[in-house]
Amino acid sequence: MAERPTRSGGPRGDRDRRPSASPIRSMAELNQAAVAQTVAAPAVVDLPAPQKDAQGRSYATGKRKNAVARVWIKPGKGQFMVNGRDGNTYFARPVLRMLIRQPFLVANRTEQFDVFATVTGGGLSGQAGAVRHGISKALTYFEPVLRPMLKKVGFLTRDSRVVERKKYGRAKARRSFQFSKR
Repeated sequence: MAERPTRSGGPRGDRDRRPSASPIRSMAELNQAAVAQTVAAPAVVDLPAPQKDAQGRSYATGKRKNAVARVWIKPGKGQFMVNGRDGNTYFARPVLRMLIRQPFLVANRTEQFDVFATVTGGGLSGQAGAVRHGISKALTYFEPVLRPMLKKVGFLTRDSRVVERKKYGRAKARRSFQFSKR
């Protein structure tokens, strides 16, 4: 009779498990990952040509929750405009500003690009995530060498988590109505 693997492991139980990538929890870990990536950057043979328009800009679309960001980047002094306003006033919370700067920190390109973005939909947190996604994609279009770095830390992946829809017979997506015994 063949042995079946148990939950705690067993003859074949541990073999099927893959080590999960640990998420980056602090700016120090993010900088450390960026330095490690730049030190051990593999030699890439077949890189696509940079995609730039007539003004020397790269364009990309970023998405997060219900927010959609159209992002243009071009070489500059680090200016950041969102919907015609300064990025630091549009995203007033320091956490959101940190989130948007992450692709530049990982790529070691801080204050080398001007960013122009138009964002619609969602709230500020979703919009900041959409801008970060758009900046990451635009950086890979401008400099294809940066793609492995940004992909490794997960900035090129569209975060697919969205709000769950409300169901009938429920108060919200999963919350039931208050129970009444009589």
